[in-house]
Amino acid sequence: MASEWILTLTAQTPTNIAVIKYWGKRDESLILPVNDSISVTLDPGHLCTTTTVAVSPAFEQDRMWLNGKEISLSGDRFQSCLREIRARATDVENKEKGIKISKKDWEKLHLHISSFNNFPTAAGLASSAAGLACLVFSLGKLMNVQEDHSQLSAIARQGSGSACRSLYGGFVKWIMGKEENGSDSLAVQLADEKHWDELVIIIAVVSSRQKETSSTSGMRESVETSLLLQHRAKEVVPKRILKMEEAIQNRDFASFAALACADSNQFHAVCLDTSPPIFYMNDTSHSGNAFNR
Repeated sequence: MASEWILTLTAQTPTNIAVIKYWGKRDESLILPVNDSISVTLDPGHLCTTTTVAVSPAFEQDRMWLNGKEISLSGDRFQSCLREIRARATDVENKEKGIKISKKDWEKLHLHISSFNNFPTAAGLASSAAGLACLVFSLGKLMNVQEDHSQLSAIARQGSGSACRSLYGGFVKWIMGKEENGSDSLAVQLADEKHWDELVIIIAVVSSRQKETSSTSGMRESVETSLLLQHRAKEVVPKRILKMEEAIQNRDFASFAALACADSNQFHAVCLDTSPPIFYMNDTSHSGNAFNR
């Protein structure tokens, strides 16, 4: 392969807001949740991540930039996504540029990744979900990966749990799964983005500051110390999931809103039940109801 060519691809992926929340992992390394969750995918025209991925024989190492600033790709989550996508890469041919990349070539070619969020990062708007979903989706397209969205969601999940839900529009369910290897922990679409046109979600950014407690460490502390979390996962969420699915299918806003608010309140109660307590709401958000995960 000549060293002067470069092949690029750009994709956009929206963020999502959970109405039945994901909070707590039963397996940290594979990011397997303690309960199912349901989310609403937001309009990519308003909140989304745009990612450009590029490959060239001239690149000496994998590199990534987030909002114009270079970040490390050495973390397990990035490496897991890159490894899983590379393993599924197939032959790629671009006749216009005279480029042929075989499946084996992908093992030694390096990537440059540039990602931008059009909303505050790490401020509670699921930027990691949109970002990791967009990374997996764009790399999958670049490398001609043949898996469908649901299978790709299982890869995105290994980067950021909520990311698996951002590979679909509309209403999405993340099935927690039962297998130890996480093969059945993936996202499925409950209804597409046209199902409930009358539903409008308003995001009020009351602070763009980064969260004091990251979701990863917060979940770990809740799993280790909150008895309420264990009760919620086993007793409350399974019934609430069924009711939320019914509300979505029937476009029953009264039930939808009541369930979403109840689940949000319980999420914050779990955070308060964690030792030490976690606070994700400020004085402004306390006056309303905030959906974080």
